[in-house]
Amino acid sequence: MTDLAPAHPHDGFAALRGTPMTVARPATPGWDDLTRLLLLALAVLALLTFRNYGITIDEEVQHLYGKKLLAYYASGFADHSAFVFKDLFYYGGLFDLTVAALLPVSPFAEYDTRHLLCAAIGIIGIAGAWRLARRLGGPRAGFLAAALLALTGVYYGAMFNNTKDVPFAAGMVWALYFATCILDQAPRPRRTTVLKFGLVLGLTLATRVGGVLAVGYLGLGLLALWVLAWRRDGAGRALSDAGATLAALLPALPLTLAIVAVFWPWVVQEPGNILKALQVMSKFPINLETLFNGHLVPARDPPALYLPVYLAVKLPEAVLVGLAAAAGLAAMALRNVRSGTGAGAAAAVRLLPLVLAATLPVVLFMVLRPTIYNGVRHFLFVVPPLVVLAAIGIDGLWRLAERGGRTAARGFAALLVAAGVHGTWQLASLHPNEYVYYNTLVGGPAGADGRYELDYWGNSILEAVRRLEEFLALENDGAAPPRTYTVMVCGNALAARYELPPHLVLANGRPDWREADFFVTFTQDRICPDLLDGRPIIEIAADGVPLSIVKDRRPRPEE
Repeated sequence: MTDLAPAHPHDGFAALRGTPMTVARPATPGWDDLTRLLLLALAVLALLTFRNYGITIDEEVQHLYGKKLLAYYASGFADHSAFVFKDLFYYGGLFDLTVAALLPVSPFAEYDTRHLLCAAIGIIGIAGAWRLARRLGGPRAGFLAAALLALTGVYYGAMFNNTKDVPFAAGMVWALYFATCILDQAPRPRRTTVLKFGLVLGLTLATRVGGVLAVGYLGLGLLALWVLAWRRDGAGRALSDAGATLAALLPALPLTLAIVAVFWPWVVQEPGNILKALQVMSKFPINLETLFNGHLVPARDPPALYLPVYLAVKLPEAVLVGLAAAAGLAAMALRNVRSGTGAGAAAAVRLLPLVLAATLPVVLFMVLRPTIYNGVRHFLFVVPPLVVLAAIGIDGLWRLAERGGRTAARGFAALLVAAGVHGTWQLASLHPNEYVYYNTLVGGPAGADGRYELDYWGNSILEAVRRLEEFLALENDGAAPPRTYTVMVCGNALAARYELPPHLVLANGRPDWREADFFVTFTQDRICPDLLDGRPIIEIAADGVPLSIVKDRRPRPEE
């Protein structure tokens, strides 16, 4: 994975506009160095902040799933409890099994270990977006993709505790990168490239069955190449190319299957299990309602516009501008493609997997309307390809500005810097709840309140509990309280249980929970805030919107 030289000109749309495809100029080291510096800064930031993120609602069962998978191997394949544990066996166990195996040697607590590993994988996903954009659009586009994805709250905020969707999104963008490399090297892709694709595909499938989409993206790209060969050189050449490519791809298959079998052993227990997983994941049997445009709609029967609208209001404005620019540049370029056999068509094929990855899942959602809730969470894997497309679009606008002279180019660069600073400030103000970010199309989180989902993971519970500890410390001049208090949590009680000091005891599950001294609740559930009364003393908010509150229910002294 060390060859960073792009296979074609740095402008991802140059060939589409009719520019001859030439050998790439040596890469300017500055943009690559800047991207590496960004990735290093993200790694340092993750190390400094990963303990600020709470345990989410899904994490406990996922964590247990990983331990059960480890028990399957530790028992000599006798313990099959993982294969009947809730509905988790429909998911690959790559992340959870890895965490279970790491816990005996990890210097961190078990959920801190999960969060740090998830953050590391999220950064690897950002690196994948860099590599993909760089290959298609050059070093500057690569940097823009990495920066934009890091500033996309729905991705960055999920990096620390969305341990299903972030690893899957990272795997998909790397699979997309190696699929693009295979297209560049067709009809006889290098063995190392093929094996890397097989490795990444196996890891992605071992996370979620939706990884089969990566095979489809590559397959459609290869089919387009063979059609071009047919039109240019005849059927014989096309069939020869197809045979050579398929033969070259064969070594990926056993590697992919071996990885899937290790990390998702349920799928090889019976023939057809992978088809069962695909069927269940397409219409997940869950009776929930999800908030969309101010209305609660059934998760199993969402409106066709649910996903595209959520993407439109969750992606940063710079990404939306970049996507519009990419669409415009592509439209102008395609007008100059005079035939389906020239360089323009070949360049279009190079971009086909990326365009499919960014659009096909959205189109399929609108047609099939599968179960969905929590905004774009289940389709987070679409975000990196969208950001890569946006980066290529912004880079294209930058090149147009450069044609207008040095002043125009510098002005465009200054505008991008200002957008980056503003985006960084926005996410910093939301920390550690960056994933509740909404753009100005809906007026930020304040405008989304009551219209779209906010703290659906209960991430803010952790901060609420810590603030309660600080409140009691101030109340007792920095010392521990002279007595023990009980705390009732409406939300994810696990997030609180791992943080409570000895003088705070969880009331959840106790017969006297209604007599709890303090009540901690997140606000996303409309029932929770009114479950118990009390005097509000703490509010965890984003853009002025309460995410979690703490109520003091102790009898007040007579005044």
